[in-house]
Amino acid sequence: MFILLLVVAPLVVGDFAFRNTSLPWDDRVNDLVGRLTLDEIKLQMSRGGAGPQGGPAPAIPRLGINPYSWNTECLRGDAGAGDATSFPQAIGLGASFSPDLIFRVAQATGEEVRAKFTDYMRKGQYGDHKGISCFSPVINIVRDPRWGRNQETYGEDPFLTGVLAANFVKGLQGNDPRYIRANAGCKHFNVHGGPENIPVSRFSFDAKVSERDWRTTFLPAFCSCVKAGTYSIMCSYNRINGVPACANKKLLTDILRTEWGFKGYVVSDAAAIEVIISEHHYTNNSVDTVTACVKAGCNLELSPNLDQPVFYSVGDAVKQGKLTEDEVRNSVKKLFNVRMRLGEFDPPAMSPYSKLDLSIIQSDAHRNLSVEAAMKSFVLMKNQKVLPLKISNYKKVAIVGPMASNTQQLFGDFSSDMNPKYTTTPLHGVTSIWSTVRYAAGCYHNTCTRYTPYDVQAAVTGSHLIFVCLGTGTEIESEGNDKANLDLPGQQLQLLQDAVTAGQATGAKVILLLFNAGPLNITWAVESPKVHAIMELFFPAQATGEALRRVLLAEGPNSVPAGRLPITWPMYMDTVPDMTNYSMVERTYRYATYPVLFPFGYGLSYTSFFYDILECTAQVTAGDDITGSVSFRNRGSFDADEVVQVYISWSNATVEVPQLQLVAFDRVFAPQGVQTQWDFAISAESMAVWTDKKGWVVEPGELFPYGQF
Repeated sequence: MFILLLVVAPLVVGDFAFRNTSLPWDDRVNDLVGRLTLDEIKLQMSRGGAGPQGGPAPAIPRLGINPYSWNTECLRGDAGAGDATSFPQAIGLGASFSPDLIFRVAQATGEEVRAKFTDYMRKGQYGDHKGISCFSPVINIVRDPRWGRNQETYGEDPFLTGVLAANFVKGLQGNDPRYIRANAGCKHFNVHGGPENIPVSRFSFDAKVSERDWRTTFLPAFCSCVKAGTYSIMCSYNRINGVPACANKKLLTDILRTEWGFKGYVVSDAAAIEVIISEHHYTNNSVDTVTACVKAGCNLELSPNLDQPVFYSVGDAVKQGKLTEDEVRNSVKKLFNVRMRLGEFDPPAMSPYSKLDLSIIQSDAHRNLSVEAAMKSFVLMKNQKVLPLKISNYKKVAIVGPMASNTQQLFGDFSSDMNPKYTTTPLHGVTSIWSTVRYAAGCYHNTCTRYTPYDVQAAVTGSHLIFVCLGTGTEIESEGNDKANLDLPGQQLQLLQDAVTAGQATGAKVILLLFNAGPLNITWAVESPKVHAIMELFFPAQATGEALRRVLLAEGPNSVPAGRLPITWPMYMDTVPDMTNYSMVERTYRYATYPVLFPFGYGLSYTSFFYDILECTAQVTAGDDITGSVSFRNRGSFDADEVVQVYISWSNATVEVPQLQLVAFDRVFAPQGVQTQWDFAISAESMAVWTDKKGWVVEPGELFPYGQF
């Protein structure tokens, strides 16, 4: 009898070619995916979501591959993942008109997300919000002031949104030539911007859009995202002209990959694959649905925590000949390409980002940036020579309203968790200036259906200065929750009027502070001479009180307001088209002709600027950029930022074009008494118009540059 003794050597994962750091990325990805079975691929493509069944993508022990969580939210801080620095909501960051600020906020967010990821990996922890692949930024265009998710965007202008999106992507992902710090994921692709729930559900909505509006309004910011190097795009819930976004080949392949050259992965919005069957009725089974999605260009399903997500049927689709195995393998390669560039399969010491540790969470630098970002997001909308405040002028001070001390509602959707240690409210900010301040909420929820006027009257009677803090918060506008109208919620207007009336006996100065995203009807406050100042603060998050204190007093750098409205505020809501109408006619400053309460780009300052020179190239060959410069002097008594905006209009275009189009902007520091010159370029791309026959063309003729200063 012969006995054969087999000695099995332990697996050395470094022996696999996909771990050989000297090989090209594509060779490594091909080697890894070539080793996977279809059953393993099925799991990798199905587990992009949250919950025990939604994610993470499972481990592949035989290859030494760990689980990976795809669902991390990084809109303006590491959201829903424990302690992290919280920055102002995106609409406030958009109001800053500062590409540099967006870059630095994204950079800080990426550092904190990466530091946590490194710690999780060290501890072997996987799951929700533990990865470094972000579902951010949100770059949909605000096309309707009632949309519940306006707060997550940078505003209504495609150019502004595109510039800020590009800076977010670069700031988050880092500039290392080999590795990504955390990958961006621009969403929601595409023709998305309401409705959420009024008048119909977002899960079944079909956005009917013309090719021109699609190309000139809804696609440009995503193109900027791709050019900036984003590694992910999230497809949206809605249909586009009858075809669900996540099964839309024209969108995900013809435009995104063929025209723009996108190399990353496409992930579905949560349950967006399932609603193709249940709500859109575009297909009626999982095999046909996964076939349509994979062929269109969707690589990863974010299921609603299902035992059997739709992408589980990818193997059956191959068996039935509806997908080829090559199509499936090429699809999953997009996922492993990104994981590889995040450094997952390389020695940690090779990546500079692996050195980030938890000490960076809520570091002094990041908390200071949070204060700076909040100050730069504030928009001064009215000022009757009250701001900045002179403390000695006011002995008795009151602060009222449901947003005065409403900690949670100051953050907005998709925020980092609230840390009481670092969070300050308007009440905190005001009481840090005056030791004795009378306070009354008036209504303890922003809906303000139950209002106690006597509390407000008692607080403000006898005061010399009254702060009224009103707004919406996620109670009124949020994901899945559109506003029915633009009115101040419930009895908030009555609260304001009561405060004004009670303060008249002492000639109190009234300052209205607004905390909201989409426009509100504050016509009464704008027109009333007894409301002396109005400031829009959006959702400033943890630094609210400290940032407010500095701006009220013009104390220190960045404390002079220079924010500008990134959304047009209509005068009358009945002039705005229905939410379900996706034509851009009468929408945004680019096309609307209706009366406005405040225009796009509006904002006041504590100082004044005088512009004396605008120089621009007189003639340019089609396809070339235009260069120019503007000079201005700060004539006031404060060093301050100024937001310079350059627009163009077309005089003789042969197709429909915007009446105005923002083509250059920046936030520029201008010391008092100093002449400042700002140079700009108008790209040939910005001068192009869309024609259905030829695509983008630059037509000969006249363009007129305008400055909004």
